[in-house]
Amino acid sequence: MLKFMGAAMLCITAVSAAQAAALEKTRVDQVIEPLMKEYQIPGMAVAVSIDGKTTFYNYGVSSKETRLPIDQNTLFEIGSLSKTFTATLASWAQLQGKIAFDDPASRYISELKGTAFDKVSLLNLATHTSGLPLFEPDGVKTDAQLMSWFKEWQPAQPAGTQRIYSNMGIGLLGLATANSLKQPFTEAMQKRLLPAFGMHNSFVQVPANKMANYAMGYNKQDKPVRVNPGVLDAEAYGLKSSSADLIRYLDINMNVQSVEAQWHKAVEATHTGYYHVSGFTQDMMWESYPYPTPLNTLLENNSSKIIYDGHPASAILPPQAPMQNAIYNKTGSTSGFSTYALFVPARKMAIIILANKSYPNEARVKAAYDVLNAQKGGF
Repeated sequence: MLKFMGAAMLCITAVSAAQAAALEKTRVDQVIEPLMKEYQIPGMAVAVSIDGKTTFYNYGVSSKETRLPIDQNTLFEIGSLSKTFTATLASWAQLQGKIAFDDPASRYISELKGTAFDKVSLLNLATHTSGLPLFEPDGVKTDAQLMSWFKEWQPAQPAGTQRIYSNMGIGLLGLATANSLKQPFTEAMQKRLLPAFGMHNSFVQVPANKMANYAMGYNKQDKPVRVNPGVLDAEAYGLKSSSADLIRYLDINMNVQSVEAQWHKAVEATHTGYYHVSGFTQDMMWESYPYPTPLNTLLENNSSKIIYDGHPASAILPPQAPMQNAIYNKTGSTSGFSTYALFVPARKMAIIILANKSYPNEARVKAAYDVLNAQKGGF
């Protein structure tokens, strides 16, 4: 009789767990499916990690032509989420004694000695406070043209006083880091960081045997498109990855997934707060907020105004130690792909949302917020 009762209880528990999972899936569907319809998104991959348990939610197709279904191994262009990887590689290089964030950028890029970069630190490059613009100027298409432009560039404000979101700044940090490691940036990323993190389905350059998994992106005109090569592209927005690899990356950032000690220290250091900007703290490429933070604050500070406009930056002295009770987030975009990542170390809760269509940051943030609230315990 006791055996029967025990078996019955196990059965009820299993059914209850299955019912709870089904309910969560239905709630997530109610968030993602209307979003896909509104913005005509062909495919989305969502991964949620709570207390070390990952759940994948996959929708639609990777290409309108092939109609292959999205899964957790589908490769998406992750755009500016790549910047957090570049910052992590730089952080690791500092731990190896190869660079120091207080040093001027010109110390590691010999062509820039005697230029404005004698007064721009690697930390400025890592925190969007160098004064460099978002995009390279028209006509700058080669590395030689880029260096010529850098040599002539003069900041409108002293470094460290303005937060100007910049592909060029993080790109230059990646270049300085690669120089210090004496290998090309792409090689350093693909042979050092990604294998160390167990991210074997993530690439700067997608190999031929993985091209079938590489989703086709669609721009605002609904035309098929993939990212074009450009100067500093690998360093600023060049990674392609899957929801499985990226939720692992967020677990590493929350210390839910372990990595070798020096890499763990490098990751942790990227969570250090260096500047107060608008309504958030600027870390090394991550942007953070106290937990909990109202949705409207997240929406406002992930808007296009924050990306395209300069904002006063107030240095945090001494820098703010990495916070557990905080929200860390980052958006990423290319012409045909959209990304949003968020994690809360104290809650051991993280989400990655990937789409093969360009759509607004605010819609991504709202979707992530609603998906996390659909989970047991809420956000």
